[in-house]
Amino acid sequence: MFGQSRFAGMNALVNDVLTEERVLVAAHRGSGGGSVMVNTGLAVRAALLQGAGMVELDVSASRDGEFYCFHDGYEPEALGFAANVQTLTAAEIDHASYQWVDRPGRVARVERLLPMLREFKDTRALFNIDRSWWRWPHLLKALEGLGMAPQLVLKCPAWESAALDRLRQFGVKYPFVPICATPEDVRRVAGDPRLNTVGVELITTTRDHPWFDPAVIEELHAQDLFVFVNAVTLTTGIPMFGGLDDELALLAGPEAAYAPILALGVDAVQTDWPAILSTYRDRWLAEHPR
Repeated sequence: MFGQSRFAGMNALVNDVLTEERVLVAAHRGSGGGSVMVNTGLAVRAALLQGAGMVELDVSASRDGEFYCFHDGYEPEALGFAANVQTLTAAEIDHASYQWVDRPGRVARVERLLPMLREFKDTRALFNIDRSWWRWPHLLKALEGLGMAPQLVLKCPAWESAALDRLRQFGVKYPFVPICATPEDVRRVAGDPRLNTVGVELITTTRDHPWFDPAVIEELHAQDLFVFVNAVTLTTGIPMFGGLDDELALLAGPEAAYAPILALGVDAVQTDWPAILSTYRDRWLAEHPR
């Protein structure tokens, strides 16, 4: 069981899904393509249909405090204007659209976070709430109102002390996965009785790193932490896990990127290509039963 025993009830769904999936596929922003934009309800549904058990969502907020599923900074290519959505009112964002997937009779709008999450309440879908920790003073309370905390896995860098303090002080103990670049980052949060730390997201730009030692992965498991790694290829070009990423999987085949990750014994992998990863994961696990 992952997480501290005191939070077993809150973490029951996370543990059930991880047990069922064996290696959880987390879809980065859902699965967009064709007429569907990422960070939308349809993208979530597409990802779940393609084998994802968790969907990562980006959080932005309007100037007047409404939360949206959108990665700010992508306004010019996604919405056709230069202004950051965080400088706009909710009314202005509600009138913005993803122009390249608009069609007569259906305008593709930027979606509000809370109503979109509510569509999946009481399902087995898990959500990784990203890019949100500086908004936690207001967002945590807003998420509480949904009544779906066991489905919401929060994350922030382990070195964001102010965000960790907000999470410690909040009454609802959401499942939490800190982003960790070093073993010291793990020690900073593991076992903290005021944090419901169920897992750790490991990041590294190089394979010459403790995260590539299977014994270290075993040590994390011994601390009742599940291990999450990120195979997404960032537009910045910065490797998230030693260069084992989705582009490598597409260029050289899934085995080149995903086999070394799975061989380490990780429990969850984030990807932009959930169908490719979930298909390969199933084949790999059939050949390497856990």
